[in-house]
Amino acid sequence: MPSFPIAPKRPHEIVQHGQTRIDNYYWMRDRNDPETLNYLRVESAYLAEMMRHTKLLQESIFSEMKSRIMEEDSTVPEKRGGYFYYSRYSSGKQYPIFCRKKTLDGLEEILLDQNELADGKSYCSVGAFSISPDETKLAYSVDFDGQEIYTLYIKDLQSGRLYSESISNISGSAYERGEVEWANDSETLFYVTLDEFLRPDKLCRHIIGADPERDVILFHETDETFSLFVRKSRDNTCIMVHHDSTITCEIRFLFADYPLSQLQIIQPRIQGMEYYVVLRKGFFFILHNHKAKNFMLSTAPVEYPAIENWQEVIPNRDEVLLEGVDTFEDFIVITERKNGLRRLCITAPDGVNDTRYVDFPETSYNVILEANPEFKTNLLRFKYSSLITPSSIIDYHVETGEWELKKEEQIPGGYDKSQYLSERLYATSLDGTQIPISIVYKKGLKRDGDNPTLIYGYGAYGAAIDATFDANRISLLDRGFIFAIGHIRGGSDMGREWYESGRMLNKKNSFADFIACAEYLVREGFTSAQKLAILGVSAGGLLVGTCVTMRPDLFKAAICKVPFLDVVTTMSDPGIPLTALEYDQWGNPMEKEHYEYMLSYSPYDNIRPTDYPHMLITTGLNDPRVAYWEPAKFIAKLREMKTDNNLILLYTNYDSGHAGSSGRYDFLKEIALDYAFLMNTLEVK
Repeated sequence: MPSFPIAPKRPHEIVQHGQTRIDNYYWMRDRNDPETLNYLRVESAYLAEMMRHTKLLQESIFSEMKSRIMEEDSTVPEKRGGYFYYSRYSSGKQYPIFCRKKTLDGLEEILLDQNELADGKSYCSVGAFSISPDETKLAYSVDFDGQEIYTLYIKDLQSGRLYSESISNISGSAYERGEVEWANDSETLFYVTLDEFLRPDKLCRHIIGADPERDVILFHETDETFSLFVRKSRDNTCIMVHHDSTITCEIRFLFADYPLSQLQIIQPRIQGMEYYVVLRKGFFFILHNHKAKNFMLSTAPVEYPAIENWQEVIPNRDEVLLEGVDTFEDFIVITERKNGLRRLCITAPDGVNDTRYVDFPETSYNVILEANPEFKTNLLRFKYSSLITPSSIIDYHVETGEWELKKEEQIPGGYDKSQYLSERLYATSLDGTQIPISIVYKKGLKRDGDNPTLIYGYGAYGAAIDATFDANRISLLDRGFIFAIGHIRGGSDMGREWYESGRMLNKKNSFADFIACAEYLVREGFTSAQKLAILGVSAGGLLVGTCVTMRPDLFKAAICKVPFLDVVTTMSDPGIPLTALEYDQWGNPMEKEHYEYMLSYSPYDNIRPTDYPHMLITTGLNDPRVAYWEPAKFIAKLREMKTDNNLILLYTNYDSGHAGSSGRYDFLKEIALDYAFLMNTLEVK
């Protein structure tokens, strides 16, 4: 075996609350230090060498996964205005092509070919994609390095040419469209820019043809714990501006017919109160948690939207979490969560009459509402899947309850869901709380403790992790793997209290829950510690890193993707992007109680001399959410302290950020590396 990389030690003293910590690898934060990039390159070479014998396996897994996607594919066309809009992929192409047609069998008009944008680029993410109300212009934004700093362009769809102006430093995301909206005059745009810490802080107004340097700043959010984003109401009457922190919200609006008007506030922020607003026929429908732990639904007239005018529509319920509300001409849709499962409730706008629930065919599943841009409709479009059922786009007929299948995800080469089993199990955590586990495996599996198993977890920000289909996972299941999801506290899987009991000074419950899930699967004979691996991404990487330092004996292998590992040092530095926005999630280490609690679980600070599992840790050099130095420092310290010969590997994507590779084939190659690592370290033949 080649010797592993050894990072230079440069002791750096950190003093907080009278306590001194020595960080030998603090220097890696300096990207301009030649030794920093050199260390990452040496780690990359080491990974290549240690995984060289799996090259054919990686290629095989990549080929399998690629063979399961429709290389020539299209989304279901969605009616908006006078066109049907959709995106499609062409064989061999990494990125989608955005298109529209006047009629479903009409001529195709290509609006934007992302493959052309990405030509010669290693990374390409399209953020905003917004069609003007008169459907003659397209506003879109692009990020070419993964830092999530986008540039806005405006395209004339009649001539095919770009307008002369472009606007840089636009807020955006590789995960979700948004951040740019049109006024109803089709000449005015609203967008959000970033401050020096990449916090979305300014709402701006741009008029087509004007110099962007003269764009009006409509609002500057100066509270560093809040960020901005902008959305247009489904009925196209209002531009909604959201001010969000972790547990507090505030919303302003202006009428889309009057883009030069001033913003009006709905309800000034109250610490700890979250509210979300949609519009219908002169009334705001307000989903909020004011005196309502699991949220309730209220209405208020647009003219008098403050809290004293809110009228209850749907009350708070202890056993049901209200997650969202969508309004239409003749009905409203409430997205709920009960017993860990998402439900869709369709009701009259009064919340009482003509109430019914969408029936789902499985006991464990995932359902997500599609955009549903048409306000006047009797159809509700959603995406349905489960651990064994491929994703399907459904048009639900509101009046009859009929499911109209518009498209089911096709698996070329065939996929037989009857060959797989999915179960819902429960583990008992340290404090007696019952933790749901969703698992899937191939039929015929024996509970003899010898099955390779991968457990996934997240447990943060109130994000519920639902049982969703993933065709890539078949490469594991067909090799005898069990795949499991631990629905741990810190998410909202079982209601708002589930989130609160895994946040701030309750964060250790998340780790106890995940460890309990692993112990349960071992105890019940599904697997053993010698066949057990865990996986987490971002905040889920913190989960995995902490569980590895708490119980290194319980796992054979671990994969941490873009992981948050150096909790105290990162959260103590407000100069790092997004830090101040996270105080209500993790705590503020400037407060001694928070500092001591965070220090007690921070993975980087709790590495000790002992044996550790095999670990693959990944990062993106341009990641604005979790900087590359966190995994790099963690690996360097782990190598220094550990007492075993297990494999510790660092994968760095030098061209991307938090979301990994942007191209669909490049992304599959990263998954193939993960799977090959698992099969190698768990000794799966």
